[in-house]
Amino acid sequence: MSRLETFLHTIKTEFPDDRLTYQKRLPTFHPESADEAARLFKMAVRDGQRLYITGFGNNIDPVGERFRDLVIVRTDRLNDIQEISEADLYVRVGAGYPLRELPVELGPRKLFMPHASLPYVGSSGGAVAVNLTAELDSHNLPIKKYFIQSEVVTPLGEIVRPGSVCFKSVSGYDIVKIFASSWGLLGLIISVTFRVMPESAAGEFAALKMKPVDRRHFLSGLDHANSDTDAVYSLKIKAKFDPHGILPIV
Repeated sequence: MSRLETFLHTIKTEFPDDRLTYQKRLPTFHPESADEAARLFKMAVRDGQRLYITGFGNNIDPVGERFRDLVIVRTDRLNDIQEISEADLYVRVGAGYPLRELPVELGPRKLFMPHASLPYVGSSGGAVAVNLTAELDSHNLPIKKYFIQSEVVTPLGEIVRPGSVCFKSVSGYDIVKIFASSWGLLGLIISVTFRVMPESAAGEFAALKMKPVDRRHFLSGLDHANSDTDAVYSLKIKAKFDPHGILPIV
């Protein structure tokens, strides 16, 4: 058997039957918890199997020959509302929870999250992974401004929970922000926590307009031939998080 066939056989042995499906003829793993994802990543490191992370497949869509030897990891079953705090103004959802459905949960509690009003049809984790950005009064407003905490499975199979729901928790770079615009290359986002605001603030964002998601610009920053300072540091960060290269740049 090939490496991929051996790995798929191991998945079928180690996990319930319904975790592995075939989407567009590609083997696709659907974790239902951080622990399941962590086990998969550790197996991938051990067996040298490469993975590819996607949400609903709107912006990160694995199709075609380039993905033939990969196992796709899809977040569609991590789709629960985990916590809404009216007192501390945050909402925590599974990475596969549709961003546009947030107002359904927030509205009855008189809460508002700006980017949930945009015509973005992807998941909450996907919105973070592409750093969904809007324009307000000629200024960019990226979703990472409201992204305050996460649960992430790293490419080494470790479960980390960077960030804080506190209004002021660090003096320096907030490490959770590094996963905004990571495009699934630094690990699997399991859950995301967004800062929300009272519904009375919604009027301030009436002119909010979604900007196109530009994947080509992002990937050019990870081109080894790109000597731009930001590109060099991006590659160093990628190598630090994923030393075995199980999340390839496709």
